[in-house]
Amino acid sequence: MKDFFRSTRFKILVAVVVLLFAFMLRAASEPGFATWTSQALGVITQPLQKLSTNISNAASDFFGKFAKADQLTEENEKLKEEIRELNKKLVDYDRLSREIEQYKEYLDLKEKNNDFQFEQASVIGRDPNDRFGSFTIDKGLLDDIQPNDPVITPDGVVGRIAEVGQTTAKVVTILNPSVNVSSVIGYSDKKTRDTGIVTGTIDLSSQSLCQMMYLSRESLAQKGDLVVTTGVGGVFPKDLLVGAIREVKPDAHGTSLNAIIEPAADIANIKDVFVITSFEGQGSDPSTSAGSEGKEDSGSSSESR
Repeated sequence: MKDFFRSTRFKILVAVVVLLFAFMLRAASEPGFATWTSQALGVITQPLQKLSTNISNAASDFFGKFAKADQLTEENEKLKEEIRELNKKLVDYDRLSREIEQYKEYLDLKEKNNDFQFEQASVIGRDPNDRFGSFTIDKGLLDDIQPNDPVITPDGVVGRIAEVGQTTAKVVTILNPSVNVSSVIGYSDKKTRDTGIVTGTIDLSSQSLCQMMYLSRESLAQKGDLVVTTGVGGVFPKDLLVGAIREVKPDAHGTSLNAIIEPAADIANIKDVFVITSFEGQGSDPSTSAGSEGKEDSGSSSESR
C-alpha cells in the first residue's frame, strides 16, 4: 500500500484531481469559462446523443409494427367480410333481375296465349359431346312436365322434352333429326303459305341451323321469310315462331325444295326456357304426331296429367 502512494500512477491521479478541481474553481468564478467548457462537452456528446436518438426511434418503429399487427389483421378481416357481403348482394341482385325479366317474359307470353300453361326452367347442364345442342333443365315430373312437352323461349321454338326425371328433364332441340315440327311459311307478302317439316341434320347442326323439308317445287319461299308452327300433330302449339329462311334449294332428289332455317332462339346460349305443359289441342291427332312431330315418345303427350 505504501508503494502505491509512492508510485507514479498515484501521482498522476492526484495531478488529474487537482487539475479538475482547479477547472471547477475557475468555472465557478468565471462564467465565460464555464460556457466554453459546456460547448466543448456538447461537441463531444452531440454525436452520441444523435446516435442514441436514432437507435431509440428505430426501436420504437420496429416494435410499433408488431404492436399494430393485430389491429391491421382485424381491419383486414373486416374488409374481407364487407367484400363477401357486397358479393352476396351482387349475386342476389343478379338473381332478382333475372327473375323479374323471366316474369315479364312469362306475362307477355301468357297475354298472347291464354290457353298455355307454362313452367319456367333453367338450363343446368349440357353434354359437350352432343352436336345437336341438347341440354338438361331443373324441372321434371314433380313440376308436371311430361315427354314431348314443347320447350320455347320468348324468341321462338327450342325443341321438346325427351326424357323426364323427378326433378330434371332432357330437352332435344330442333337441330336434332329426331325432332320434326310441322311448320308453315307465315307472315309473308305472298298469298300462298307453303307447309313443310322443320328438322335437323348433322351438317347443319354444326352451324346452329336446321331445315324445312318437303316444300313444293313451285314454292315462292325466299330468304327472310318467317317460319311458324302449324299446330298439326298436337305436340307444338300453333303460330310459334321457329325461325327465318336463310336459303332455298332443291332437295337431293330434285322432287321438292328445302329451306335452310336459322332458328329464332339462340339455342347454343340459352339459359332459361319455358316448358308448355298444357295448351289447347295438345295431344290431338296422335297418328300425325308420330309421323311428323316426334319420333320418340310420341304417344306420351296424349297422356292425362
